[in-house]
Amino acid sequence: MGPLATAARPRPARTPHPLPGTGFTLIELLVVLVVLGVAAALLAANLAGDDRDRAARETRRLAGALEHAAAAAQWRRETIGVSAEGERYRFWRRDDADRWVPLTDDDVLAPRTLPAGLSVAPLRYAGAPTAPDTVIPLRPSGRNEPYSLALAAPGWVFTLAADPLNRIATTAASL
Repeated sequence: MGPLATAARPRPARTPHPLPGTGFTLIELLVVLVVLGVAAALLAANLAGDDRDRAARETRRLAGALEHAAAAAQWRRETIGVSAEGERYRFWRRDDADRWVPLTDDDVLAPRTLPAGLSVAPLRYAGAPTAPDTVIPLRPSGRNEPYSLALAAPGWVFTLAADPLNRIATTAASL
């Protein structure tokens, strides 16, 4: 038989076999796993945030509320107070009997509970140390005594200090 006879004969069906060298090497798999691990660690760190960032965010929120309260005292022509007790702070107003009653008609000045691990406390009022249950008054005249509050997180303390013109300055210190 000549060359034509072999060409006419059907070839047997071949089962596919992987070619040598097609697939991932151990090194390639390890590189992919390391890249995925680093990406997961960065994502977890960014999602969880750290205590300093949470405390800084809450400090800015409280500073804005304090400035708003001082302005509201002038607009409303009434004394508004602020108290800071552990994990929460709240705003007050004086009633007709000269007692502090909770302020309830302003969303910015609504009572605020801090995230877990954060705490707030009054430090000073009119140059003197304050008791933890102090209500710091903000007068309708707009001229107030200097005061300060401390917002603490694990490893950090943020101080909010108000001057007589109700400007709030914040500072951060690591412990």
